[in-house]
Amino acid sequence: QPLRQAAKRCASYKKTNIMKETKYSKIYRIIHWAIAISFLLLLITIFLRLTWMNKYNVATIIQDYLSGTDQMLSQEQLIVLAKKIRQPMWDWHIYIGYVLVGLFSIRFILPALGHMKFQNPFSKNLSVKEKFQKWTYIIFYVCVIISLVTGLIIELGPKELKKPMEEIHILGIYYLVAFIVIHLAGVIIAEFTEQKGIISRIVSGTKDKD
Repeated sequence: QPLRQAAKRCASYKKTNIMKETKYSKIYRIIHWAIAISFLLLLITIFLRLTWMNKYNVATIIQDYLSGTDQMLSQEQLIVLAKKIRQPMWDWHIYIGYVLVGLFSIRFILPALGHMKFQNPFSKNLSVKEKFQKWTYIIFYVCVIISLVTGLIIELGPKELKKPMEEIHILGIYYLVAFIVIHLAGVIIAEFTEQKGIISRIVSGTKDKD
């Protein structure tokens, strides 16, 4: 009798866990990975701009090269030339920004079509952990909207707004890196605790067999 009860509890536990497993549709996975790859490429352009492709570093490289010749350029000319050299890289930052505008537009339209619905963080049946997850995503989406809007204003808006918009836009690096760290940590923790197989489900849509 005790063994039967234990078996029933085990079966019930497995059934409950299966029911709690999040199913990721094909459209969810496509949008998720398209956004993830776009953000990764965006971070690469930002990283290069702040490090090896920094305008001052590039200007120094040009100056070092010219020092062995009879040519001389002022610091201002060196900076202008450095900006022109790295402009193609920054163009890709802008292109990726446009792609993200499109992807997030689709993301916000999909709930109206019955896909990727947003969950209410005020729901009473949510645990503290689940509420934290929901609020993290809401804050992330708000920050993304601010970044995309300021980026569009910088590129397409009036020139007098460019400087203040750039000051806001550049802050995006902080929330993006913070979200990626929190997101990856949450996925890894979930994979090794109550949502085993979450990584394989978000990749292929199905859970790996034990």
